[in-house]
Amino acid sequence: MSAGGSPMAEGDEPVRAPARPSGLLDVLRVASVVLDTEGRIVLWSPQAEELFGYEAREALGQYAARIMVHEQHVDLVVKLFADVMGTGQSWAGAFPVRRKDGTTRLVEFRNMRLLDDQGDVYALGLCADQSTVHRLEREVALSTRMIAQSPIGLAVLDTDLRYVSVNPALEELNGVPAEEHLGRTVREVVPRMDVDALEAAARRVLDTGQPVVDQSTIGRTPADPHQDHAWSISLYRLENAFGTVLGVAFSIVDVTEQYRAGIEAEAARRRLAVIADASGRIGTTLDLDRTARELADVAVPELADVAAVDLLDAVVRGRRTSLGPAEAAVIRALAVQGYDSAEALEAADPPGQVARYAPDRLVTECVRTASAVMLPEVKDEDLPRIARSPEAAELLGRAGVHSYLAVPLIARGEVLGALDLKRTRNPLPFTEDDLLLARELAARAAVQIDNARWYQSARDTALTLQRSLLPSHPPVTGGLEVASRYQPAGATSEVGGDWFDVIGLDGGKTALVVGDVMGSGIPAAAAMGRLRTATNTLASLDLDPALLLEHLDKITAGLEQSIATCVYAVHDPRLRQCRIANAGHLPPVRLRAGRPPELLDLPTGVPLGVGGVAFFTTTVDLEPGDRLVFYTDGLVETRRDSLDDRLDTLLSLLEGPDRPLEEVCDLLLRTLHEPDNFDDVALLIARATAPD
Repeated sequence: MSAGGSPMAEGDEPVRAPARPSGLLDVLRVASVVLDTEGRIVLWSPQAEELFGYEAREALGQYAARIMVHEQHVDLVVKLFADVMGTGQSWAGAFPVRRKDGTTRLVEFRNMRLLDDQGDVYALGLCADQSTVHRLEREVALSTRMIAQSPIGLAVLDTDLRYVSVNPALEELNGVPAEEHLGRTVREVVPRMDVDALEAAARRVLDTGQPVVDQSTIGRTPADPHQDHAWSISLYRLENAFGTVLGVAFSIVDVTEQYRAGIEAEAARRRLAVIADASGRIGTTLDLDRTARELADVAVPELADVAAVDLLDAVVRGRRTSLGPAEAAVIRALAVQGYDSAEALEAADPPGQVARYAPDRLVTECVRTASAVMLPEVKDEDLPRIARSPEAAELLGRAGVHSYLAVPLIARGEVLGALDLKRTRNPLPFTEDDLLLARELAARAAVQIDNARWYQSARDTALTLQRSLLPSHPPVTGGLEVASRYQPAGATSEVGGDWFDVIGLDGGKTALVVGDVMGSGIPAAAAMGRLRTATNTLASLDLDPALLLEHLDKITAGLEQSIATCVYAVHDPRLRQCRIANAGHLPPVRLRAGRPPELLDLPTGVPLGVGGVAFFTTTVDLEPGDRLVFYTDGLVETRRDSLDDRLDTLLSLLEGPDRPLEEVCDLLLRTLHEPDNFDDVALLIARATAPD
């Protein structure tokens, strides 16, 4: 194909085929007339027939002035014709003509002298309707003016998608002079735009005639080679009056400001979404490690490819601390999360590990100054200041860490640690917007972490107290084989006041106690310790179980805001019996060979501390091999299931052949006690043994 799309034969010779009408002359319908030296018509074109109304047979041989010009201008036209023939100078003008049908029309004339190869002289007249000429002149002038002065970049590409023309606005947008566009493709002029998409769209327009409007593209041009710009491009197929495809016209508008505003709006929406997500996901429990993991999970991959949550070790231990300029930071890693970055994860401190970061490390600077540290572009020499060791720095380099951000975790005026963020896969550097988001996440999470820190400290104290108050008993005592467990509540709740006891009595008898002080924390643990001490003292008096509970009831009433449930049983191996009294507690389970497990039918009684209600003692048989299972409500109560259903589950787990007591304890805790249970559990199982 040639530049205009015309077919060529071998040897670059034009193909001999009828030419289709095209071009401006056809739109003007220019008529051609040839006159001899006397002014007679010797050639008459079809367009002349249309313009003047005379067929060729009527016009040929006639004096042109008589049928082509209004009678009032005949003399002037004859004189002008003579001047053209005599001087050879062309003449142009407009005259009214009277057509054959009697109507008058203004016609533009162009006259010039012709000379053939015999030396004969002729005159050529080119004629066109003046209104048509003026209309096209206006359209051309308007188009030229609009194209030249338009702030929108405009260009025409031929059918080979090479530039035919460009306007000044496109010169400025591309940063390339107009003459350097002509004959070249878009790829040759602006190679850093999305040329493939633009050319594909242009070819679709050429093939289908369907325009493409407001197609977005991003790239760079020689006018601004260091910054991305956004453009809106529209393409239209160009055709002449007879439908011949000439090429593609396209307009291009720089919409970079709108694009950047959209990016900023999207970034703001993303920040709000992340913050909203963080509000729901961080701090779901009062477990310190879990809260840290939740923060790391929110940060990856939305904000970073690798996130670590680190606390100053002194803070974890409950001590306030401040770092001097030359002081290292002793940091405990709480959580680390990564997205498709194994080497960067390997370089991070594993959760639970305590590491010493030198004074020049960036995380040390962050916690010392309580200010964020951001390196948008990490260089090789920066890696040793990010990593704890040279080996970790090498791993970070291999992982492709190219941007770094650390923000302090500050709660109630105290620096707790830092949120450490790195980018490896995400090609964009950290920006001020990312810093704002990281600060917001850190501020929200720091309060939750601080709450979890203080809760865990208080919980550890209460748990230590409670464990110190629980008994240590031999596996076999007074005709009983005994196993026990204590399981503190899940991380969302404080420890409670559950306890058990195994007390040796005179005559080979054994007292078995399981109780639960209502409430939680240190007050409940302290109340539990006082009740356990009182129970041990009263048990030594060998009181009837009901009477013992009456004494405990009075003691409990004297404890501020304390109510407790309790089951007290005395096993007598000689009588093969247990005497049991219940103070508002769940009934024990008795297991006997060949029979299904059963909940003992005991008078429930009222909790200790209520006062004014009598307790009752029930005697049950306990043969060698029989077992009693005592437990607190934390083992069987949940918020989702009914207590009856849970007790049925307990009985079903206890069915079957006799098993070691330790194994049964583990089975019950593993199956029934849920990790997020809000209550602690005391479990005591006793099996009667044969007398020696």
